[in-house]
Amino acid sequence: MTILTNEVTIHAPIEKIWKALTNVEALELYDPTVRKSTAIGSEKSGPGAKRRVEMMDGKNWFEEKVTIFKPNEALSYELTACSFPVERLNHRYSFEISDGRVKVKQVMQYQVKFGLFGKLLDTLMIRKQSDKGIKKFMAGLKSYVEKG
Repeated sequence: MTILTNEVTIHAPIEKIWKALTNVEALELYDPTVRKSTAIGSEKSGPGAKRRVEMMDGKNWFEEKVTIFKPNEALSYELTACSFPVERLNHRYSFEISDGRVKVKQVMQYQVKFGLFGKLLDTLMIRKQSDKGIKKFMAGLKSYVEKG
């Protein structure tokens, strides 16, 4: 299993950050790699809320659901289906508040498909691309929340 950890410090109230991260249809507003994020079902936020995300490349997509929802404390999404060579993935968020700033930490864990070949792909390509995408996501979140 691969683990990627990223964090960003945002100069905004935790409530604004929480609202952005937990609205399953808001992802396209701040993640530059996402074309469209659509709720699956009637829940747009909260435990069990689900979304389908279409990537900017026009061919890749994923679906995920909220598995942990502790307002302003902890949040987790779990992958339920995708076009990527990944069979299990979850990403968890934690928050550290200090002097009007919030450090948002994301820990992503995933397992690739295709056994040893998948592990090689992960080492050579997937891990780097995933980390690069997360960094764009975190920068977009920071910009969206601070300016929005």
